[in-house]
Amino acid sequence: MGSKFRSSIVFNVSLLGAGHFFSDFYANFLPALLPLVMTKLEMSLTLSGMLVMAYSVISSMLQPLAGYLIDKYGYAWLILVTTPVSAVFICLAGLANSKFALFLLVGLAGLGASIFHPLAASLMGKVVTAETKGTAMSVFIFGGNAGFALAPAIILYCLNAGGTASLIWLIIPGLIVTGASYLAGLHKVDISPAGKHSQAEVGQQGECWYKSRGLILLNCVNALRSWMQVALPTFLPVALAGAGQPPAVVASMLTIFLMSGAGGALIGGWVGDKVGRKNAVIGSLVLSLPVTYLFLVNMSPSLVSYLLLAVSGVLIQSTVPTSVVWAQEIIPDNAAMASGMMLGLSFGLGGVGAAITGALGDHIGLERALLWSLLSIVIAIALAFAIPQPGQKSANLTEVTMKVSKLN
Repeated sequence: MGSKFRSSIVFNVSLLGAGHFFSDFYANFLPALLPLVMTKLEMSLTLSGMLVMAYSVISSMLQPLAGYLIDKYGYAWLILVTTPVSAVFICLAGLANSKFALFLLVGLAGLGASIFHPLAASLMGKVVTAETKGTAMSVFIFGGNAGFALAPAIILYCLNAGGTASLIWLIIPGLIVTGASYLAGLHKVDISPAGKHSQAEVGQQGECWYKSRGLILLNCVNALRSWMQVALPTFLPVALAGAGQPPAVVASMLTIFLMSGAGGALIGGWVGDKVGRKNAVIGSLVLSLPVTYLFLVNMSPSLVSYLLLAVSGVLIQSTVPTSVVWAQEIIPDNAAMASGMMLGLSFGLGGVGAAITGALGDHIGLERALLWSLLSIVIAIALAFAIPQPGQKSANLTEVTMKVSKLN
């Protein structure tokens, strides 16, 4: 029975990781599609920017709201809808014959992504044991990072081979994963609405999300960390091209950062399980600071630079699975909303930070702007120290309850 139970856990974790792979795979269609639809529909750069912004807001910034509704009503069955919605509408976006249709299709695809992330992350916490939540979340985050990183190459291959119509075939893998999720019964997993607890469970409840100092601080830490996660791959190609580096060097460095980040996410949750959430987050941030600085002061294509960039990617991304599980532990009654804040809102706020880096680069130069942006990591470290240890309040409350019982 124990072996069968463990096999079920591994299968469910693998399914949710595969679902995240395809959710983020479809989420990264737009950069490859944009040049084609801009020409086809005669879109200006301003309108194209608005399209990207609209997708970002819907797919990322709405995740906490989606998570709140999932926590309140327990819509586990939506796991069977989200990936197909993203797949169908983003694959049809290349065939849009009007700007309105394009915005509508992209918006609906973004809606599927905004619901999937908090829901799937919440389900992940339900199908594993407490001792392996970080490791399981690492598998989940790795799946998404891998899908996001591989999407441009696969999409460009399809576009070169058969044009935008060939993208329709890419709907099939998403449907297969959804079918497997149905057979596994993931849509039947109990996601109890918040607030339905017995008196015996009161001591195990977390704080209300809008009163939780720890959750707010953790969200700020993750947003500041996301600043560098977004700014580096966004502006690194520009900085390298400006320094006269050939496209092959630009592409190789970008690939190394993205893939090493996926590797960091794969091990980060396991480290959090072993050394504790707070120690894992602070340790990764502290180590990432000198490594990223040393890379930024010398971005020439040398073995040392490639190694520094890879280690930077590992350390910056390794905090993500631990942060998600930590947030879920802070407010267990709102696990989906906590996941949405860590995976969506924080990343969206990181994009705002990257915009600040770009604006600063216009005035002092991009290389110096990236160096100054490392202050976001410094502030994140300081804020992380102020977050209470996971389970600290619950442990104190349990201790008080035991003492009162002894007195009686």
